[in-house]
Amino acid sequence: MIIYNPKNWLSLIFSLNKSDTIRILWKQLVFISLIAFLIITLLHLIPGNLQIKLSGYTKELTAIYSLIGFVMSLLLLFRTNGAYDRWWEGRKLWGAIVNDCRSAFLKISTRISSEEDKKEFAHLFSLYIYNVKNNLRANKKNLVYENFENPSKDNSPVRVMKLIYIKLSELKKRGELNEGDLIQIDVNLNGLIASLGGCQRIKNTPIPFSYSIFIKKFIFLYVITLPIVFFHFDYWAILITSFVFYALVSMEVLAEEIEDPFGTDANDLPLDQICQIIDQDLKNITEN
Repeated sequence: MIIYNPKNWLSLIFSLNKSDTIRILWKQLVFISLIAFLIITLLHLIPGNLQIKLSGYTKELTAIYSLIGFVMSLLLLFRTNGAYDRWWEGRKLWGAIVNDCRSAFLKISTRISSEEDKKEFAHLFSLYIYNVKNNLRANKKNLVYENFENPSKDNSPVRVMKLIYIKLSELKKRGELNEGDLIQIDVNLNGLIASLGGCQRIKNTPIPFSYSIFIKKFIFLYVITLPIVFFHFDYWAILITSFVFYALVSMEVLAEEIEDPFGTDANDLPLDQICQIIDQDLKNITEN
């Protein structure tokens, strides 16, 4: 995730980071510009009297295309808002993971006396959050204790949670935790499972394919006909077409990037940093 100062306008306007849509779309911009150039050139080959008539017709079409552009902007706004809602929900779920990890471990560490048990719980909670991150990123690295699990299996946060429950059951049998303690701790553990389920729902439920394809086709058909509509601007229509294409497609590209907030793109959630923060908090609680 990119950390920036939103008040520094000049640096943001002239910066070209790897997530900037100009760097992502420059090939497509060149392609659209060439097509627009070809269309304008072909239109110049028709007889002069027909060019004059065509220019008159296209001036009348400008108002219609402005209306279509307004409708398309509303469609893309809905698309972007939907993607941002997924991004923000993912951030709230990871915020809940942070809070539940801290709360559950604080409850456990203040109720048991064995330092070894505290360190083992800290390790298990750390494994859980890293397995959640890897599971959402489809990373097959196994982080579960090898003496508990077969290391050839794929990672699974649920298996780590099972180990936590097994350890809690052992402490109850030893008399270090009572039923009331387990009920209080279970609230946070259920919260961790619920947050995992919410993140997996976002990860495994992409924007419907037909909806995504429709937007792309609509944008392409709209942009590819702009050189004809703006023929009365002559070769300036190429610049208009490229600018409109850049504005519309940039919104779609940004929506595609943030609709899955758990990856490693520049605008995705900083899961590595969040995991490190939780890991450090667990270590601090153990040491203190």
